[in-house]
Amino acid sequence: MADDAARPPQHQDHQPGSRAEMEPRPKDCALDYRGSGKLTGKVAIVTGGDSGIGRSVAIAFAKEAADVAFVYKDERCDAQGAAKLITETGRRAHGFMGDLGDPAFCREVADKTFERLGRIDILVNTASEQHVQERLEDISPEQLERTFRTNVFGMFFLTQACLPHMGEGAAIVTTASVTAFKGNPTLVDYSSTKGAQVSFTRSLAEQLTERKIRVNAVAPGPVWTPLIPASFDAEKVSKFGQDNPQGRAAEADEIAPAFVYLASDDSRFVTGQVIHVNGGSYYG
Repeated sequence: MADDAARPPQHQDHQPGSRAEMEPRPKDCALDYRGSGKLTGKVAIVTGGDSGIGRSVAIAFAKEAADVAFVYKDERCDAQGAAKLITETGRRAHGFMGDLGDPAFCREVADKTFERLGRIDILVNTASEQHVQERLEDISPEQLERTFRTNVFGMFFLTQACLPHMGEGAAIVTTASVTAFKGNPTLVDYSSTKGAQVSFTRSLAEQLTERKIRVNAVAPGPVWTPLIPASFDAEKVSKFGQDNPQGRAAEADEIAPAFVYLASDDSRFVTGQVIHVNGGSYYG
């Protein structure tokens, strides 16, 4: 088992969780990732960009010379830290706080990004929420709607809002999950949204082929993000990811390079695909 596999027992009572409250805090790809200009002159929108995978993706994009607009729910401290790291690369950063389940907010994000940064080349749909329930009967209508509104409706609304501003060569990347392929008995509604995201990716890729806009997804395995202590009890958090073939959860900065690949011209012949970054598990 890897030395960093175990985490101290911890829990957060709010979703999607705060990076500042985690022990240990996730590593920041700003410290290690070296860009090579793969996204020079491009503008990206990244949801959930204040922490977790979205934060690492936003910083990696900035280090690849893209300007970045990012969306967050209400974690102002995490958002300020992300914006600081983006601007320290010499790129522009714009944060938008709000609810992606609101189509009006999604239109505001797309329109103001285009207005302030001049274009939209890349959209990364990462923001998600999950709520543990041991039995299907315990998933309330409110929880079911909330999970789908964030994970699926928000993805639809923001993609719809961004597409009029996106042209040939643009890329859309969605963060799916290993749960879309293997399931999870205590995250049935969340896993269902991730399956919907995979189908969305494949269907939209076919629709946008003539417009020369590529659509792909990344399906991570266990990743050490604020969503984990915000979802599970302290004991489960302390063992999170230890059943992975590598014996640990990934850091978000180990996932971000897959997004750089799918957003850049390196993947110009790749669309409708799901890249599995999960530490060695195999699923169809």
